[in-house]
Amino acid sequence: MDFNENDILAALKKHFGFSQFKGLQADVVKSVLNGENTFVIMPTGGGKSLCYQLPALMSEGTAIVVSPLIALMKNQVDALRGISSENGIAHVLNSSLTKTEVKKVKEDLTNGVTKLLYVAPESLTKEDNIEFLKSIKISFLAVDEAHCISEWGHDFRPEYRNLRNIIQKIDEGISIVGLTATATPKVQEDILKNLRMANATTYKASFNRPNLYYEVRPKTKAVDADIIRFVKQNQGKSGIVYCLSRKRVEELAQVLQVNGINAVPYHAGLDAKTRAKHQDMFLMEDVDVVVATIAFGMGIDKPDVRFVIHHDIPKSIESYYQETGRAGRDGGEGHCLAFYAYKDIEKLEKFMSGKPVAEQEIGHALLQEMVAYAETSMSRRKFILHYFGEEFDENTGEGGDMDDNMRNPKKQHEAQDELKMMLETVSDTKEKYKSKEIVNTLIGNKNALISSHKTDTKPFFGRGKHKDDKYWMALIRQALVAKYVKKDIETYGVVKLTDKGRDYIVSPQSFMMTEDHIYAADADDSIVTMAKGGAAADEKLMKMLKDLRKKVAKKLEVPPFVVFQDPSLEDMALKYPITMDELKNVHGVGDGKAKKYGKEFIDLIGRYVEENEIERPDDLVVKSTGANSALKLYIIQNVDRKLPLDDIAAAKGMEMADFIKEMEMIVFSGTKLNIDYWIDDHLDEDQQEEIHEYFMEAENDKIADAIEEFDGDYEDEELRLYRIKFISEVAN
Repeated sequence: MDFNENDILAALKKHFGFSQFKGLQADVVKSVLNGENTFVIMPTGGGKSLCYQLPALMSEGTAIVVSPLIALMKNQVDALRGISSENGIAHVLNSSLTKTEVKKVKEDLTNGVTKLLYVAPESLTKEDNIEFLKSIKISFLAVDEAHCISEWGHDFRPEYRNLRNIIQKIDEGISIVGLTATATPKVQEDILKNLRMANATTYKASFNRPNLYYEVRPKTKAVDADIIRFVKQNQGKSGIVYCLSRKRVEELAQVLQVNGINAVPYHAGLDAKTRAKHQDMFLMEDVDVVVATIAFGMGIDKPDVRFVIHHDIPKSIESYYQETGRAGRDGGEGHCLAFYAYKDIEKLEKFMSGKPVAEQEIGHALLQEMVAYAETSMSRRKFILHYFGEEFDENTGEGGDMDDNMRNPKKQHEAQDELKMMLETVSDTKEKYKSKEIVNTLIGNKNALISSHKTDTKPFFGRGKHKDDKYWMALIRQALVAKYVKKDIETYGVVKLTDKGRDYIVSPQSFMMTEDHIYAADADDSIVTMAKGGAAADEKLMKMLKDLRKKVAKKLEVPPFVVFQDPSLEDMALKYPITMDELKNVHGVGDGKAKKYGKEFIDLIGRYVEENEIERPDDLVVKSTGANSALKLYIIQNVDRKLPLDDIAAAKGMEMADFIKEMEMIVFSGTKLNIDYWIDDHLDEDQQEEIHEYFMEAENDKIADAIEEFDGDYEDEELRLYRIKFISEVAN
């Protein structure tokens, strides 16, 4: 059947009420109507679904749409039924249907009523479904979210790998439409290969979202306060905050609520009713902020999300692009703010360690791209678009200045000689190394792979020693974007020279390189149960607070750490509390501590703030939630009842180590816990006296130091428990 332009526009108006197509839709629709294999790469919000819905409504027979998400299928079916007088125009065929419902679907299909049939890949593998589909006329097959086919995509589904074989069983000659909202060159190649669509016409829309502003900030201990401050500066605007774990989602949502922000949590662990309710509240603007795991946003069509915050860095640039892409769909401003600490990357790597080696390799490669994005100091937009295989000129392109690096550019310096040296190293090592090995070769760092290729015996090994690994890594990233080198698609990650790179070795010219951001990891002092801060504290005030602590401790004849621990002083030097209420919001200071020692400290800080005319941080006191108060109460009551500690821990499903941490939190913030009954069972009088004396004279209360002092006579657990008794008696 031949379709002319007017027919197609008339159908668009009739079915969807639009008088014109947007972007590449018109070309794609024509291609599908002509029965060509078609591959569509279009960012979220670009109108992908219309590309197969309209041709399906105009063609003879039924189009089969393979989709991974039941919720999305349901949304689309409802929408299609809304534009047609015929309820059977679209159907879902999946495991959630009853026998009667399946019968009705098959009737509508046989009678030619149904134009679109949505199926999950699992339903397609069932023999009786394949047999049935052979008996009806199929117009074409659309594979939505086609990146699920590729192990390099951010959402790989093994059952997608087998689609091609099933399609062959149903109808050898059927035309295929593959659609995805995210595809790096590697993933694109994978999709085309797997669906055997070598002759497909590819349509690729631009991935540039000029109205989004990209920003990365270092993630410190005060990240909650940073998020609260940001949300309060954007009061009344809609936003999404993404966290990796459900637990963090719950905690952060509560912290926001306590601080007067309308927020709700959303994750897969909540029951369906609560999830639906929270989603509706967000859509209806009863709440401003949703704190969510990535389960949220699938099928969310809220056009006016004004900011997306990543509390944790995502696992890949695709995920990041998709999640930030939920901001500013209406073309208005969208602020994408990510908090980055290398520690989070290490955590994600740890999660991967149980997976098959091939999967781990892919996971690591994708994560390293994310690190490169966070640490880069070039245009973030250019970096993202380069990742998706798209050219972008940050000086003339739309949205060129919309990121933190372009607004606050870092210093550049001439790196002509270094670039030449790096390119020569790629060439000298026969283009068979990934970035890490190239850097190791340059700085002369031997490892198994380098030794196996005997690279360490070559004269060029270590000739870049005058710069460190971070420098060379940054240079490779910038050379990739400048197209002097490329990552090989077949053996992903291996760096190869381009023609431009080969020419450069022969005739080098000026290359201005930007220094990368250095996000120094916070020192992690796991002895105290609070993360250490550091950089942001006021050093001068910190010294005064330490002196005061020493004075108070001397008067009371106790070690200084008994009064306030270091993390508490650091937090005071960050928040400048000048009232008792504010002091109670300081890390590790509870009512007990504040009442007992607080007065002199807030007086000192008050004077200091006045004398130095210090602007306190927006008078922002982050109120802490009562989230843990139920657990606290439970522990205090049961210790009072002298129940065995391991029983109390087991009743709450906690490991002993975590349980001890909870008790430390209680005691460090000034509440008494009498665990003598437990200590007396485990340590005799002499032992107790020995440890007591140690803590009385110690410089600090670090368990590592105590273990060293006692040369392994005591277990970590014994010392921690005694420290609880000690602080409880001496300090509280």
